[in-house]
Amino acid sequence: MAEFKRFFIVFLLIFGLILAENDTLGAIDFSPDAYGSLSDIYAVDSNAGLTAFPILRIPMGGQAEGMGTAYTAVANDLTFIEWNPAGSSMLANTEAGFFHNNWIADTKIESIVFASRLNHLGYAAGVKWLYTPFSEYNMYGNRVSKGYYSEGVVTLNISYNFLAGYYFSGISLGANLKGAFRFMPDYSTADDKGENEGSVIPGSGLSQSAIMGMVDLGALVRFNVLKFYNAREKNTSAALVVSNLGPPSKDEPLPTSITAGLSYKPIRPLTIAVDFTYPLNMQDIALSEKPSWAAGFNVNITDFLSMRAGLLGRYGGYRFTIGSSVDLGKIALDLNYSLDLLTQFTPLNRISLGARINLGDQGRKEKADHIDALYLSGLEAYNAGNYSQARSDWQEALSIDPRFDPAKEGLSLIQNSGILDTRIESMQSLDEDYL
Repeated sequence: MAEFKRFFIVFLLIFGLILAENDTLGAIDFSPDAYGSLSDIYAVDSNAGLTAFPILRIPMGGQAEGMGTAYTAVANDLTFIEWNPAGSSMLANTEAGFFHNNWIADTKIESIVFASRLNHLGYAAGVKWLYTPFSEYNMYGNRVSKGYYSEGVVTLNISYNFLAGYYFSGISLGANLKGAFRFMPDYSTADDKGENEGSVIPGSGLSQSAIMGMVDLGALVRFNVLKFYNAREKNTSAALVVSNLGPPSKDEPLPTSITAGLSYKPIRPLTIAVDFTYPLNMQDIALSEKPSWAAGFNVNITDFLSMRAGLLGRYGGYRFTIGSSVDLGKIALDLNYSLDLLTQFTPLNRISLGARINLGDQGRKEKADHIDALYLSGLEAYNAGNYSQARSDWQEALSIDPRFDPAKEGLSLIQNSGILDTRIESMQSLDEDYL
């Protein structure tokens, strides 16, 4: 069995690298004669394509993409930065990640993210860059312009978990501050008389380039519902996110949207999630796209291997994704394959690769274990009638974590016991006076 696991890991890694480097293998060409354009089958949203910066709607990779982007309520690794800014204050570990998305044709997307938290304060930063070769030829077939068309996003994140305790995980609120840019190389054009065709016009690319700022706002809460396993973690999450809220760029609206999400773990290895998204054209609400939905799941096959799949549905087509993650301890590797049917069946399928580095939990597990030990020691002392020792242990536990509710309950028991003892002594004193 161990040999099979090692073989499976090596197979995933080699397969992913081959697909990422080989465009021929990285995209499976379906015959147009066999399948045709999806526009012949599905209706097309007449308001699609009216917003700027498409990079904002393309997932960088990782578990979020693998689950079909049904991730706003999951948000349990650094890919939360694209889907729910509230996720950083509930992260288990500090992480750094690198992602490569082999998108349509020669277009590539590279991403770098770092995320961490200090107690109940989460923070993160990320950079995402889309680039594709740009070439222009004149009527004689000579190249007159070249370079790269690029789009990029820089994201700064902060969030805080309010009201968290032992029984309630708290309400996390977060925000992303994002700056996006678009760069177009200079290109040529004919003048009003049809002359000078093929001459590159200085500054023409700059007229199409743009820079814009925007914010994301998110909320995340976790709780227990129909939980069929024993664990301290909560098995259900709910989220609400407003994405890409900002003014238009060169008279083009941003892809603003409102997303509600729900995730559920009926058993420990399985996570199921759904998202519902309502796009908003902030220039003209009547020109907003149709609502979309996403559904996905993640299942932990072993401690180091997980598999995932998801489906994104928009008016006019679907995007299906399958993926896997291999956790090697300090490094986790993600591989996703997406078949994008949102426009036509040929050949919009792609591969994304990611590597996440686990930089530790900043001592949170060691701290939690110490608090648990103090609480158990206090219970033993309390059962033995040593209230003074129990009080000392539970007060020390609260000095480390003021939100540790069981220690508060223990101190309340001691206080109530003291009140009861005083009442008993008082009643005994009255009885003696009567005699």
